[in-house]
Amino acid sequence: MAEGGATRRLTTIVAADVAGYSRLMGTDEEATLAALRGHRKELIDPNIAEHGGRIANTAGDSILIEFPSVVEALRSAIDIQRGMAARNSEEPEDRRIAFRIGVNVGDVMEQDGDLLGDGVNVAARLEGLAEPGGICVSARVWEDVRDKLEIGFQDRGEQTLKNIARPVRVYRVLLDRAAAETGTAPPRPQSWLPWTAAVVVVLAILVGGLVWWQPWLKWLDPAPLSEADGIKAETAGTAAPSDKAALPLPDKPSVAVLPFQNISGDPEQTYFADGITEDIITDLSKLSGLFVIARNSSFRYRGGAHDLKQVGAELGVKFVLEGSVRRAGNTVRINAQLIEAATGGHLWAERYDGTLEDVFALQDKVTGAIVKALEITFKQGEEMAFGQHETENIKAYDEFLAGWKYFNKTTPADFKKAIAHFERAILLDANYARPHAALAELYTITYRNFWHIPLGYDGGITGRSALRKKRDDHLNKALIQPSALALAVEARRRVETFQFDKARATATHAIRLAPGAPDGYLALARVLTVSGEGEAAIRQMETAMRLQPHYPWSYIANLGTAYLIAKKYDRAATLLEEATRRNPESEYHIAMLAIAYAYSGQQPLAEKTVVRWREVTLSHGQPSQGSPTVYLRWNFKNEVDRQYLMTGLERAGAEDQRLRFRQ
Repeated sequence: MAEGGATRRLTTIVAADVAGYSRLMGTDEEATLAALRGHRKELIDPNIAEHGGRIANTAGDSILIEFPSVVEALRSAIDIQRGMAARNSEEPEDRRIAFRIGVNVGDVMEQDGDLLGDGVNVAARLEGLAEPGGICVSARVWEDVRDKLEIGFQDRGEQTLKNIARPVRVYRVLLDRAAAETGTAPPRPQSWLPWTAAVVVVLAILVGGLVWWQPWLKWLDPAPLSEADGIKAETAGTAAPSDKAALPLPDKPSVAVLPFQNISGDPEQTYFADGITEDIITDLSKLSGLFVIARNSSFRYRGGAHDLKQVGAELGVKFVLEGSVRRAGNTVRINAQLIEAATGGHLWAERYDGTLEDVFALQDKVTGAIVKALEITFKQGEEMAFGQHETENIKAYDEFLAGWKYFNKTTPADFKKAIAHFERAILLDANYARPHAALAELYTITYRNFWHIPLGYDGGITGRSALRKKRDDHLNKALIQPSALALAVEARRRVETFQFDKARATATHAIRLAPGAPDGYLALARVLTVSGEGEAAIRQMETAMRLQPHYPWSYIANLGTAYLIAKKYDRAATLLEEATRRNPESEYHIAMLAIAYAYSGQQPLAEKTVVRWREVTLSHGQPSQGSPTVYLRWNFKNEVDRQYLMTGLERAGAEDQRLRFRQ
């Protein structure tokens, strides 16, 4: 609690201001005010609400907006600028109302609903740097959104902003998709400790070397999997890939399925085209004889024309599948073509027509054509699983796809929308496993990230217990028709209850069901990590990362934790630094970083990180009076590993805390 009854929190702030407002008012005050009210009512205010924002303050021509999600904040700003461009297109140039927008993530104080502090001031200064119709963001915003939106960025360097103590690195948002590759990474901030610079140099050399040297020796054959000793993966040295680095091809046919274009003439049907794409990816991932890039990486190439040779190089695949979906009333048309990425040569191209009720059969024709063209051989049991569909209820399937669109955005506001669609899908088909599995994962993410209020829960133990119960109810139903996603969530649940051997078997089962999907490998890596098998966990994470070349921050965090358990402290610290930079609210990985620093002899950084860990932990609802019991929110199988982590935290400076592992 700040002084004067104000409360502090970290949030995303958007500052918007009308360019040339005084000139417009001087020319025609009434017309300007009427036009501004119309823009607010018809475009700006509905857009802010849609993206989960709240207007904190307005003053004539300026608006201050708060968003719980930095991604949704920038989406809203982009939609507003594009919408204003369309609305201004027929206006005389001297009467156009154009906004400048600045976006920042920072610590703010709230008093009587208004936002105060440097976080707000920086957003306002960024807005002043933007051109009319443009957006400027801080480096922190750029870091959080650069891989999540189909836009580009122009680095404008460090700027000295009025009344802001430190220079701020500024990025101009490029709304043109063709400019999306122009962004450049800001330099890492210098530490007051001289050896930190050495860490940065070593990291740059290591990442650069691993990008060029990634000996993905041999792709996994799931046949030798053992529930007793996990999985053997022959991969090596994963590092975050650069956007243009070429990955070596696997020694089996490899394909990336790019998002099918929605050519229905109705933008609202995009979710349906996305669903078709994802179902094709899911089906192909069941085949051990085919290497398939995971959804989140292939969907980075949404929209516009792409250089398929570059796509193939960036994803490390020989073939690319692209296509389109047209849905009109009850009719569906799917166009698909399989292309050799390096040459642009077509292996086949076909059009499939049918009704909405035929959509599963149309998907099967596409996947069947790929299998035939690439001469894939089914292994035992794969042909039976290939092409199976969990529901025949097209309306339930449609509701699931509508919910999946929001689920993939991974924000509290979008999760709330996803829940409504998933629950309607279940009402239409109570035995439909996919919405149950999605809800199980959604509630797991929600309670682990303390996202209670947007879903109607309080922030205490009651809220978390209710979320876990919902997770368990849906997971039990999803496991009747198990999928890789459901089994991955189940493996995590078994770890929570100290059933480590069963968790390993469950994760292994997920890999058997979908050897080309990252879910099972990610789940197994987590199980191996908490079982004290760091080296084996590293191999599984590398496999998951090869399937998902544009992987999220959590993959880096899990790999860093595996390196910590393997007692490779410098590599662990490098990875965990990156993970906590991308997600500064992950108390789990902040604690792991403190331990890595302590064991690698970086005591000042270890102590500083422990202070940060306490702050984040307490902000998540831990007791703040007296000497608090600070829980480590993960379970480890062996006492020696638990003691190893506890000792690491104590060395880092947490000896004054009563540390407990959460049961």
